[in-house]
Amino acid sequence: MAPSEKTTTAADQLRLLIERIERLEEEKKGIGDDIKDVYLEAKATGYDTKGMKAVIKIRAMSREARLEQEGILETYKNALGIE
Repeated sequence: MAPSEKTTTAADQLRLLIERIERLEEEKKGIGDDIKDVYLEAKATGYDTKGMKAVIKIRAMSREARLEQEGILETYKNALGIE
């Protein structure tokens, strides 16, 4: 392969990769907008969206990570006299 062909191939590959990333970023934005719409719907129905976000965060954690986080929180609350 001639050097100019390698450069063209590398440039084409780079362009394709950038275009894929741009498409994925657009999809990510669309999904983000959809999630925002669901939270707005939940809020309009009377649900507390902060609470929902906390539950979603907890559900994403492993059991071990959740227990560790709860233990740390309990330790800090006890140290500060918060019940």
